[in-house]
Parts: sequence; C-alpha cells; structure tokens
Amino acid sequence: MQTIRVTCKPRGQPPNTALIAASSRRARISVQDHAFRSAFWNTQDGLRLHYRRYDPARGGVPGRPPVICLHGLTRNGRDFHRLALWLAESGWEVIVPDMRGRGQSERATDPSSYAVEQYVRDVDRLRTRLGIDRYVAIGTSMGGLMTLVTAATEPDVLAAAALNDIGPEVEPEGLRHILGYIGRQESFLSWSDAAEALRQVHGQAHPAFSEQDWLDMARRTMVEDDNERIVFDYDPAIAAPLQSNGRKEAAVPPDLWPAFTRLSARPLLLIRGAHSTLLSARTFARMQGAAPAAATVEVADAGHAPTLDEPEVRAALATMLARVD
Repeated sequence: MQTIRVTCKPRGQPPNTALIAASSRRARISVQDHAFRSAFWNTQDGLRLHYRRYDPARGGVPGRPPVICLHGLTRNGRDFHRLALWLAESGWEVIVPDMRGRGQSERATDPSSYAVEQYVRDVDRLRTRLGIDRYVAIGTSMGGLMTLVTAATEPDVLAAAALNDIGPEVEPEGLRHILGYIGRQESFLSWSDAAEALRQVHGQAHPAFSEQDWLDMARRTMVEDDNERIVFDYDPAIAAPLQSNGRKEAAVPPDLWPAFTRLSARPLLLIRGAHSTLLSARTFARMQGAAPAAATVEVADAGHAPTLDEPEVRAALATMLARVD
C-alpha cells in the first residue's frame, strides 16, 4: 500500500475551533500535515480500482462510521481532497474512491459497465473488503445518484447522507449540457489552456471563480499524458451509455423517489446550486417536502455543482454530522 503525504500550510483558525468556523468565501482547513493512504481493490469483473483513505486526527471517535465521498460523472476522488482533510481533522475517517474509468482506477473493457448500478456494486465490494457496516455518504451529482440507489437496495448501510446538486429527477437542460462535453478527446499544451477550456464550459456554473480556482479545477480533473499533453482524467468511453437511445435512462435510474423517501429517515443534507440546470428549484422544493427534517443549503453563486468548500455548506455538513449516531 502506497502512502502519500500531503502538506498544507496552516490557514484560518486553529484545529480546536468549531467545525462551522469559516472566515472567507472558500472554507479553510487548519491541517498542517496530514497523510492519506492510496490503495486499491478488485471488482467482481476483475478491474483494479483506486481509493484514498484519510485517517481521523487524534484517533477519531470510537464506533463512528466513516465518510465515503462519491464523485461526479467526469470527475475523480481528487475533487474531495480539501473536504476530506477538513473531515479528517474533525475526527472522521474518510474513504474516497475513483470510480472505474476515472483517476487511478482501471478502465473498463466493456463500456456498458459505466453505469450507476455497477458503480454502486463496486463501492459495496470496497465497503465489504474494509469491513464497513455503515457509512456516511457524501455524493456529488452521479455520486448522489449512487447514494439513492444504495438507499433503494441496502438502506441500512447508510448512517447519513448529503446529496450535492442532485435529486430523484434531473432536468433535460442539464443533461444536454453534460452530453455536449462528455467524452471529448481534447488535449491542451498548458495548464492555463486547460483551465480556460473548463471556464468556457462551466463558467456559468461558477461565476465567482478566480483564475486560480479554474487552474485548481484543471489539476483535479486532468493529467499529463505520455506526450506531455494535458488530457481529462477519465475514459472517454464513459460517454457511450449516455449516447445510446435511452440517454436519460442510462444517466438516471428510474423511479428514485421511493429511495429518497428512505433516505429521509436518517440525517440528510440537501445541497443545490442556485443556478443549477440539473437540479431544478421545483424538484428541490419537492425533495424538501418529502424530507421535512432534512437540512437544506442553496449556494447563491453556483450552478452544477457546488464545490463543498463553501462556508455555508461546511456549516450545514457539520450540523448534519453532529446528528450521526
């Protein structure tokens, strides 16, 4: 098992301050030196998949379930690095997998296996391997759909959940936007070119992003290939199921409202970007009506999807996590 050490300069308030403390638009972490372990597990169909494991600071809390962070369709586990550091410093063990075809995980030989139900089976195999009975799911976009499918099939494994800009229904406009860029085999000469390409595609979703924010996103979502070109860090074939005749059916498993109702019986946080084209205000309101005890956050200057670094999101996450048994 490879161990990677990550060093962060101390920022913001000291480690013993409340979880909800935040002094800037981007929530800050107080970790000076924190390690994650990089490891792998094997799927039933023989793929070698990668995950990061962040140990809780000061040994954590005995009996506390871990947090598993589940990324979006074209993303990978690096999206959650800052969040994972914050959670680990707050005493939570954090597991962050790269889904098949993304990041350091192997690519599938059969593109039809790039499906939400298969991703759920992959994570369940990881959970079983690690001896995890219950966990807190934090799912962005596709990761939230995975959480809903888990609620439908194995609700007892979920101790709590946060759904980031996703719900039981997705809007056709948002799906069309995703289909417009997913699977492109683009490459870039420089990181600044890569960042600009992301800004062109996602600028409306993140109007407050700085140049550095776009560069950070590029480094989370792209890598240098053998030709020293910068490319997206996912298998272009993940687009294949979505480009079939049943596009929406391939993207979103049918009839997820009963699964959402099951989630409402546990601590639940619902997050929406105010400008989201994937999770409509109408669906978000219906979700709140179906889960009146759930906490909700709408991020004013975000579309699809909030980064989870926003102070209001961190505050809501802290409140939800405080309710986990």
